[in-house]
Amino acid sequence: MKFCDFIRQRREYMGLAQKDIAEVLSVDVPMYSRYERGQRPLKEEHIRIIASKLNIDSIELRKMWIADKVLSVVNEEKDATDILNIVAENINNKGLADGN
Repeated sequence: MKFCDFIRQRREYMGLAQKDIAEVLSVDVPMYSRYERGQRPLKEEHIRIIASKLNIDSIELRKMWIADKVLSVVNEEKDATDILNIVAENINNKGLADGN
């Protein structure tokens, strides 16, 4: 699930309005609405605030946010799966090289 869809669904599940989240982020409702529609990327510093308001783990929410950033880079590539496999392999090899 995409980050923007997740935060929208979680907000709705908790019975919160977009205004409730916009206020804690110190942004106006139209800007927050753009975040939920995936039209604007959410700032990293907002993740912890949203996680707290939505009562979810900020580390897991940040992982989803980063995954969306990666997806936005490879989304239009016809070999996206191959590209992501190369990334995963490089991450795994780095761990071995670092002794992890």
